[in-house]
Amino acid sequence: MDKDRIEGEAKKWEGKVTGDESREAEGRLQEKAAKAKDAPGEIWEDVKDKAGRAYNEHEERERR
Repeated sequence: MDKDRIEGEAKKWEGKVTGDESREAEGRLQEKAAKAKDAPGEIWEDVKDKAGRAYNEHEERERR
C-alpha cells in the first residue's frame, strides 16, 4: 500500500532527524509490511502476464 509506505518512510526519517531509534525502526517495519502486502498482487500480475504471453506464443505456433 502506498499510504503505508509513505507513512513508514516519514516515520523513518522523523526518527533519523530526531535521533529516535524506536521511531526509525517503526518506520522501517511499516515500509516492509507494506511491501509484503503488495507482493501477492505483484506476483499474480507477473503470472498472468507470463501465462498470456505463453498462450499467445502457442496460438501463433499453431497458426503456422
